Amino acid sequence: MMIHQAMVLAAGLGTRMRPVTNSIPKPLVKVAGKTLLDYALDHLQQAGVETAVVNVHHFADQMLTHIAQRHDLRILISDEQERLLNNGGGLVQGIKLMPPGPLLVMNADLFWIGEQAGQPTNLQRLAQFFDPERMDMAMLCVKLQNTTGHNGKNDFNLAPDGRLSRYQENDPNPFVYCGALAMHSSLLDDAPEDPFNINIYFDRAIAKGRLYGLELQGHWVTVGTPEAIGEAEVVMQQHQQGA
Repeated sequence: MMIHQAMVLAAGLGTRMRPVTNSIPKPLVKVAGKTLLDYALDHLQQAGVETAVVNVHHFADQMLTHIAQRHDLRILISDEQERLLNNGGGLVQGIKLMPPGPLLVMNADLFWIGEQAGQPTNLQRLAQFFDPERMDMAMLCVKLQNTTGHNGKNDFNLAPDGRLSRYQENDPNPFVYCGALAMHSSLLDDAPEDPFNINIYFDRAIAKGRLYGLELQGHWVTVGTPEAIGEAEVVMQQHQQGA
C-alpha cells in the first residue's frame, strides 16, 4: 500500500543533548548542515507522504518558524507546550489531526543513509510491507553493526516469518528498532489521552503475534548526545567517500 500521512515525534526535551538543547530544540540540531527534523521530513516526503503532523514543546516557537519554511508537504502542528504527553500520548493527540487510516510514525532524532537510487526507499518498502490484516505495527529494524550513535543494545529478535519478539540473550536474529513504523490509526482507538509510553502497544502486539519487522537497507544513524553529532558526520563522510 501507499501511505500518505505521517507523524513525527519531536516534542521531547532532549536532556541528553545538553548543553546544545539549552538554546535550541533537539529536532533543530544540525548534522552535516541539515536539521534532524528535516532528515525525518525528507524521508517521509521521498516516500510519498503528503501530510505530516509534528508535535512541539521545547522551544516551540523555533520549531514553528523552521517548519513554516517547508512547502513540499503539508505540516500540521500538535501543540504540547502546556503538557508533554510522552510518545504514546503525543501520537494519540497528533493523529486526531488527520483522517483515520494507515500512517507512518518517525522519531525526530534519527535518519539513515545508503538507500539505493532508483529503488523503493525504506519507508516505501515499509508501507508496502505493512498489512493491517495481520499486523498491528510494522517496524523498520537494523542490525547493530549497521548503526551509529546507538547504545549498543538489541531491541528485538526477528523471526523467519517477520514477527518480532523482545530480544533475549542468545536469540538468533537480533535487531535494533529504527524509530520508524507503520500502523493504522484505529490501533489507538482505546488509548488514554494521558501521557504514556508507546512500548505498551509494542508488547500488546507481540503478545498477539502482530508486531512485524522489516530490515533497513543502508546505515542507521541516531543522534542523542552532543558527541553523536560528530560521530554521525564522520560516518556520513565515510559513506560518501565509499560511494
